[in-house]
Amino acid sequence: MPQLAPTFEIRLRSLLFFLLYNLMGIVHSMISLLAAPFQTFEQRYRFVNLWTRATMWLLRTLNGIHIQVEGLEHVPRDEPLVIMSNHQSEWETFYLQLLVSPQATVVKRELLKIPFFGWGLALLKPIPIDRGSPASALKTILKTGKERLDEGISVVIYPEGSRQQPGQLGRFNAGGAMLACRAGRRVLPVAHNAGDCWPHGSLMRYPGTIFLRIGPPMSCEAGDVKGLNARVEQWIRDQAADIMQPGRNA
Repeated sequence: MPQLAPTFEIRLRSLLFFLLYNLMGIVHSMISLLAAPFQTFEQRYRFVNLWTRATMWLLRTLNGIHIQVEGLEHVPRDEPLVIMSNHQSEWETFYLQLLVSPQATVVKRELLKIPFFGWGLALLKPIPIDRGSPASALKTILKTGKERLDEGISVVIYPEGSRQQPGQLGRFNAGGAMLACRAGRRVLPVAHNAGDCWPHGSLMRYPGTIFLRIGPPMSCEAGDVKGLNARVEQWIRDQAADIMQPGRNA
């Protein structure tokens, strides 16, 4: 959804969010690194994500961004899943860590080199891939992704690959569906409109509501990767068309 020109108040609150968000991230990542050797993975996961919870609190109290989640009843307990979501913002990379826990996210390996943020992310068993080599990236997703699932850790993958502009969806690749079929796991489809409030590549944080919708888990039928990917993509596109309709956040 196209955004109106930000007001002075939105600019000021967005700048304050940027400063506080990064300051908290720097401090918390250093504490997390010091505490990590003394924690189990589950303890480390919860501790690192205190920053995520603080970020959501900041967005709500400072920027007027609220979250409405539908379909929580579809998230099964004690079952690792392949979570496939559309990709618009940094927001979903945070919030999905709270929605399904624990989880490992497929990320560009360069992200782990970013000071503070990357160091904290590395503590959560992400799946780093080389985006410049699709064949190598897929091999890593299938091998390491199955290892995480076998450990009881859900895997998050964004089938569009890169973030899209608000109101848009990109082409879906089949890596997530292939992982689910190879590992014998179900896919949990997720759709949202986070780009309306937290656009990628922008300092602005626009007040409004982020709608996140969770669908029923989908199984791989007779090893049909293409069929599973098509069903997940169609569900996400159908839900996104409703969530991201013009005027929803006006």
